[in-house]
Amino acid sequence: MLILFDNETPAPLRRFLKGHVVVEAIERGWDRLVNGELIAAAEAAGFELMLTTDKNMRYQQNLTGRRIAFIVIGNQQWPILRRYVERVVAAVDAATPGSFAEVDIPYR
Repeated sequence: MLILFDNETPAPLRRFLKGHVVVEAIERGWDRLVNGELIAAAEAAGFELMLTTDKNMRYQQNLTGRRIAFIVIGNQQWPILRRYVERVVAAVDAATPGSFAEVDIPYR
């Protein structure tokens, strides 16, 4: 699966997504795009899934009819997130075109 990491998604997470191709938004020069523009660019480039930490995305963007799947990670602090990586991996493996999932990560 071709996965786009939004700007705040922790880069170390990519090594746990074996079998997937991960690209960070900044690698494409997309770090200055706002959400609607970023989603459009990602779909146009053939990305299948976007990992983000933007908990408001579902309320700010119309995600209906999208081809790209979205996963929102509930905590971007790597020291905490790394203890729950299996939750993110499971959500990625379960994602289907146009799906939306939130991965709850405690703050402690």
